[in-house]
Amino acid sequence: MAEKRMFAKSIIDSDDFIDMPVTSRLLYYDLSMRADDDGFVNAPKKIMRFIGASQDDLKVLASKGFIIPFESGIVVIKHWRIHNYIRKDMYHETKYKAEKSLLEVDENNEYVLPVTTSLQVRNEVVTNPSTQIRLDKISIDKTSIDKDREDKTSIDKNTIVRESERRFDVFWDAYPRKASKKDAKKSWNRINPSDELLEVMLGAINEWKRTEQWSDERYIPLPSTWLNQERWNDEVPKKKDHINNLPRREQERANALSDLERRYREALAREEQENEKN
Repeated sequence: MAEKRMFAKSIIDSDDFIDMPVTSRLLYYDLSMRADDDGFVNAPKKIMRFIGASQDDLKVLASKGFIIPFESGIVVIKHWRIHNYIRKDMYHETKYKAEKSLLEVDENNEYVLPVTTSLQVRNEVVTNPSTQIRLDKISIDKTSIDKDREDKTSIDKNTIVRESERRFDVFWDAYPRKASKKDAKKSWNRINPSDELLEVMLGAINEWKRTEQWSDERYIPLPSTWLNQERWNDEVPKKKDHINNLPRREQERANALSDLERRYREALAREEQENEKN
């Protein structure tokens, strides 16, 4: 396996990449450095623990389209063939041939998972029919065509529902307060966030998790409240704003403790001054 890895500036300088949290970008670099010669990584969670990244960072990379995850737990770097060209005498094919067989390479030299739709047509398909053929010579099973259309519409609706449920599961795993899931699901279905909005939500949740306010579950909004009020648009408070963002009773307690500490320090300073005089 080749030891050197390259990164294309067209990928890592893109707005989509720069907009990700720093921890997600660091995880991407480490996954790429440890990938095999086809861009596959068999132990992403081990790498996450090694660099201190979270599951949310991996989800951000997947939702942004920088990695493709498989059910086996293996991931592949989507733009691997853009980043790296490995000489044939140094190249070793990946061991994960089952996952590789599911992929295609598009015109941009990116890995993609093809979406195939099979449609069974029971009628004979006539290409370039002659205008001289009488209509009564063409037999069309109208019922069959209508059924195929209904089936396709049903498949499309089911796909939309599954995608919405998948996005909700990603959100629910990331949100730190697991309460009132049924209400949260209703709010989610009402909003029906896209992949792009989900990505914004995950970024906001990551930022809020680092605040003192969310270190205590009592001050974390219910997920349904967070969704209904579109709290992903809120400005994340800095540490110095922590007291101002607490409930009123907690603000009063925090301010009282701060005042008590200030008076204690003043008393110590006066005592030291008197000792110096004596």
